Amino acid sequence: MYWKQDEMWLGYFQEHPDYWTQGETLEDLKEHLRDLHADLASGTIAGIRRVDELAIA
Repeated sequence: MYWKQDEMWLGYFQEHPDYWTQGETLEDLKEHLRDLHADLASGTIAGIRRVDELAIA
C-alpha cells in the first residue's frame, strides 16, 4: 500500500500495517519497502504484529 502525501511517498505492507516507511520519490520508497520487508522477514524485530485472514471450517 503506498501513496503520495505532500512531497513524500508513504507506504506499508497490508500484512504489517504498524510498520510504515517513506521516500522522497516512488523509487526511493520502493527501496525502503524492500529494506523493511527484509527486516520483517529476518526475525530481528521483536513482537511483530501481522494481519491475516482466518479461515474457519
